[in-house]
Amino acid sequence: MKNGPTSRGLLALSLIAILVGVITGFGSILFRGLIGFIHNLFFFGHFSIYYDANAYTPTSPWGIFVILVPVIGGMGVVFLVETFAPEARGHGVPEVMDAIFYKEGRIRPAVAAVKSLASALSIGSGAAVGREGPIIQIGASLGSTFGQLIRMDTWQRITLVAAGAGAGIAATFNTPIGGVMFAIELMLPEVSVRTFLPVALATGTATFIARLFLGLRPAFDMPSVSAVAGHPAPLYALLLYAALGAAMGVAATGFIRGLHFMEAAFQRVRNPYLRHAIGMLMVGSLIYALLRVTGQYYVDGVGYATIQDVLLGGLGAAPLLMILFFSKLLATTLSLGSGSSGGIFSPSLFMGATLGGAFGALVHMIYPSPDINVAAFAIVGMAAMVGGGTGAAMTAVTMIFEMTRDYDIVMPLIIAVAVSIGIRRMLSRENIYTIKLVARGHFIPKALHANMFLVRRAGEVMDKDILVLPEDMTFDAFLKVPDHGGRMRHVVVTRGNDILGVLRVNTGLRRGLEGAYTGVSLGDVASRNFTTAREEDIMFNVIGRMSRENAVMVVVFRATGPVPGASDVAGLITKEHIADSVSDSISPYAADELSL
Repeated sequence: MKNGPTSRGLLALSLIAILVGVITGFGSILFRGLIGFIHNLFFFGHFSIYYDANAYTPTSPWGIFVILVPVIGGMGVVFLVETFAPEARGHGVPEVMDAIFYKEGRIRPAVAAVKSLASALSIGSGAAVGREGPIIQIGASLGSTFGQLIRMDTWQRITLVAAGAGAGIAATFNTPIGGVMFAIELMLPEVSVRTFLPVALATGTATFIARLFLGLRPAFDMPSVSAVAGHPAPLYALLLYAALGAAMGVAATGFIRGLHFMEAAFQRVRNPYLRHAIGMLMVGSLIYALLRVTGQYYVDGVGYATIQDVLLGGLGAAPLLMILFFSKLLATTLSLGSGSSGGIFSPSLFMGATLGGAFGALVHMIYPSPDINVAAFAIVGMAAMVGGGTGAAMTAVTMIFEMTRDYDIVMPLIIAVAVSIGIRRMLSRENIYTIKLVARGHFIPKALHANMFLVRRAGEVMDKDILVLPEDMTFDAFLKVPDHGGRMRHVVVTRGNDILGVLRVNTGLRRGLEGAYTGVSLGDVASRNFTTAREEDIMFNVIGRMSRENAVMVVVFRATGPVPGASDVAGLITKEHIADSVSDSISPYAADELSL
């Protein structure tokens, strides 16, 4: 007999998740060092791993030839991706979601190594992508690898994938709660104690490791939101944040559609090296043009320096902020569309900060008020852009709250993120992750619905219109019973007071068998492939029993005694009855889901 998966206890799964968190935490540190090494080598020609992403890149000694730096790095990216792991191309999260929902949580172990090198090359050489997407995919790959090396159930392997993904984003931004919310909103098909605990442990562990080496500071130095957002924000300010959310919803739609367009456009260039060279030459030209015009590269790499500058008040001119928003939008879509390896989270934060800052600057110019501040609108814009683009509302609010660590920003965040997602859903049903998968024909659910049918009792789901008949009754005699009416009948076949088997018969067969003699009894044709339940049993347990025993039907007994018999049969449950129950439970939500 072939051995199947082995279910691990919650303690064992949690310990494995902690190990995933440890490795992901150290992996995030090494990944940052690798980015720094490549950045310093490619831009300045010296060997060093020191790289402060929150400081602007000094002017490269290569002069105008800095345009070629992203191209050279891009050639290394194409070689790695095309040779070893095509799934390492792009921003990574769609591939993780695809593995969870369509591949039982299986990700090739090679993806972690290839993604690390390819993304470090992309970011270090100036591609306008983020480092969180690669670390998410790296952490998810590590979780999947453990889930494949150690025999376990599919749901446990998927939980480890989600745990690794959450650990990756938490270690990147020093936001453990945001990492957990990210896994819950985008990765976990089921949210329960058995899935939440491993994810929380992995996320917390990765954050602890990162803090040991990188300190307690959040990803960005934030201004005092209490000073810039009011105590609490007045009504007119909240309305302005709602308007900002609407603008971010439109911007997020532009990002989604723009990236999808670029990916389709670049696919027309068949040669992957030529394709990526064209894209990265355009990115290199853009960052050099910005240097000549503004004095900084601005949109190269993760762009944290620009975000930091906006938040601390160094950048506050609306025209320049708008230019930087569109420049980053163009640079990121060119980078990922042509084949870079990197994330979309950091570019979303960049675009949110610049567009939000520009919005705040314009409003303050029209109506000067202490309640209207460029930094506050930039912070809220970051959350609204991330939420609108990814559809992860709780993640966006939680992560920005963790970065600011100021409760006064929560209400503006909630309002702006909610409006942003609503506007984006009206303009684009798919978010930036799912649009790529839908193009492959892989649908990803955008909401977590409670499986209410699973808590229904077996007595509520069963078919009571059944027949309990002895095994020696002939099949011919059964078909001639006049009460059938040509409909589908479910039969429990008995031997004395014991259940022998079950039978599902389309009694319309009698019209084709008139005058025929089959010579078989119900006992001859009854299926022994059934299981049993009591009326009070919940469907979650019943379905699990059907799966374990590979049963096609469930015989439901009345709760009369310890050993029920044929006289206690109350009904039958088939897979069709389960499907009908599922349909009934989701019907209140289906119409609303399709309308958005």
